[in-house]
Amino acid sequence: MAKLWAIIKREYLERVRSKWFVIATMFGPIIMGALVIVPAYITAKSKSTEAIFNSTILDATTTGIGDRISLAIVGNNPKATVRPKVIVVPPSALSQAESTATRDVVERRLNGYIVLDQQTLAGERARYAGRSATSIPDMERVRSAIRQTIVAMRLEKAGVNPDSIKELTFMPLSLSSERITDKGRGGSGTVSIIFAAAIAFLLYMSIVLYGQNVLRGVLEEKTNRVAEVVVSSVPPETLLAGKVIGVGGVGLTQQVIWALTTFAMMKARAPIMEKMGLTAAPFSMPDIGWGTAVLLVVFFVLGFTFYAALYAAAGSAVNTEQEAQQVVQPLILMLVGTAVFIQPILVNPGSRMAQIMSWMPFSAPIIMPLRLSMTSVPPLEIALTLLGLVAACFGAVWVASRIYRVGLLMYGKKPTLREMARWVTYSR
Repeated sequence: MAKLWAIIKREYLERVRSKWFVIATMFGPIIMGALVIVPAYITAKSKSTEAIFNSTILDATTTGIGDRISLAIVGNNPKATVRPKVIVVPPSALSQAESTATRDVVERRLNGYIVLDQQTLAGERARYAGRSATSIPDMERVRSAIRQTIVAMRLEKAGVNPDSIKELTFMPLSLSSERITDKGRGGSGTVSIIFAAAIAFLLYMSIVLYGQNVLRGVLEEKTNRVAEVVVSSVPPETLLAGKVIGVGGVGLTQQVIWALTTFAMMKARAPIMEKMGLTAAPFSMPDIGWGTAVLLVVFFVLGFTFYAALYAAAGSAVNTEQEAQQVVQPLILMLVGTAVFIQPILVNPGSRMAQIMSWMPFSAPIIMPLRLSMTSVPPLEIALTLLGLVAACFGAVWVASRIYRVGLLMYGKKPTLREMARWVTYSR
């Protein structure tokens, strides 16, 4: 036990004291602060501009809708000095008119042009082409103007008083969602989705990065022949366990620091934005109980143990960094394959696919925390998933320790899968 603790302490302190750990740990809060403040600042500043007013509307409907849309785009803007010019064209000449308008945009005489046809009257489609195509506020202004104009024309056709149309059609409705769990209200649904995605991404990146650290540490000790000296006084299994626990402790420490700084950033978000002259939108952290928080830590520890043991085995079986990257490709594919399912599971965390991915040992450390952060998961399902993951960890550590104790002292050519399978069967 004393030897195991000595190895854990060495692995942990060696990495925590490195300048790269300090830089990475500080970089996390900086990035998180930027994600909290910058998007809100850009959103507040990203408003529709007057550039969209310098556009041409190609009206191929012969209904006069183009003039009404032009007025709707300008709206009540007192600063508007121009408004979109309307050109009425027959449908047969629309292609030629578009070519001319495109040339005007290229030569910067126009910002862009809007095409209206019979599909627009049917409420199906309108087209914009120009330099504001990537401006979400400008495109939302155009879309809203076209939609309101079509609705107004339909109401007029139905005999509705034109003076009442704006009052009937204008509705700046905003929808807020709140999650309700078995314990009651659980905070904003949108915030829960963001939090769950962040948790899944953080676990994924931690396993990948610190798993690679385990691999490189083993490979470095092997190539420098340090392992020959160490295993003369410490059993290979103890050395493997010390590395996994020590590096895992580093990852857990970094995640705790990131979580605390993120919480502090969210608390300081409103005052910072007020000093910048912006109004912070209401935002509250999701209601994550202590039980869920403990489960998130447990799943990280088990997931890291599962992958780190296999990374260590891969590092002990090869002789160069290039060989190591080839050997760990199956592990990378398992992690990437899990990451692919994050977005669909965010959409429907209670689906059968989400449940199956929660049961798989290679994906459970990422998918189950994601689901726990979004919705209520039956206790029996959590317990069975934990039991399966614990069993998978024992199996991975057992296989890895047998490969590790042989591969650590093997030099020369890269072993085949058959040879590595024989290493697992060797007796002590």
